[in-house]
Amino acid sequence: MRNDNKILIISKAFAIRVIRLYQYLVREKQEYVLSKQILRSGTSIGANVRESVNAQSRADFLIN
Repeated sequence: MRNDNKILIISKAFAIRVIRLYQYLVREKQEYVLSKQILRSGTSIGANVRESVNAQSRADFLIN
């Protein structure tokens, strides 16, 4: 992966913030159900970004 792709950098920073939020909610507020959902939905952007970066053609990018 290229390190100069701004979407990759921003999505990674966002995922790190989501993970820290998850840790805070579990540790300080003892919130388990909501924190797991936040973790799942907040970090799933990484899979979508990775798939779009690794698309082989424009049609592949648009269909998937």
